[in-house]
Amino acid sequence: MSSLSVYHVSSPDLPNKVLTHFDDIAATLAEQGIRFDRWQATTRIEPGASEEHVIAAYQAQIEQLMTERGCVSVDVLSLDGQHPQKAELRAQYLDEHRHGEDEVRFFVAGRGLFNLHIDDYVYAVLCEKNDLISVPAGTAHWFDMGEQPYLVAIRLFKNPQGWVANLTGDAIASQFPRLED
Repeated sequence: MSSLSVYHVSSPDLPNKVLTHFDDIAATLAEQGIRFDRWQATTRIEPGASEEHVIAAYQAQIEQLMTERGCVSVDVLSLDGQHPQKAELRAQYLDEHRHGEDEVRFFVAGRGLFNLHIDDYVYAVLCEKNDLISVPAGTAHWFDMGEQPYLVAIRLFKNPQGWVANLTGDAIASQFPRLED
């Protein structure tokens, strides 16, 4: 089940609120300019599936999002607990960073924890299958897929280079809860 935990930066061990109802999550995130939507993952995809297979299976949804959001590149994050580089890939996303353009992710399998650092709050969004999240350009965030990842997420970007992170240098991500396996 998707959830949203909202923390004040001064209390990373105790959320101010925890939401599990989709409409409440979407409305709270919308107040911060974050789109959170529910799409139907129509084709069964297992983590570890190839990028080509995932893109082919979801071509219609990808084209719709690319047109709607003005995106020009797509890639797929597809991992399971057997992936030989799971620790390195996880570490790549755990530091707080920003992107120069919106980042759009559609989860077609599994789950991942998006942490959005906005002003004095951290919005920890547990995204699961069928969740679509769009993080506006410049929003400080980090992402955790857990020690034993299990996810397939389609990522869309306006940048032709795809995923390009600009690290903030802030160690805040290390203070907040990680995704529990």
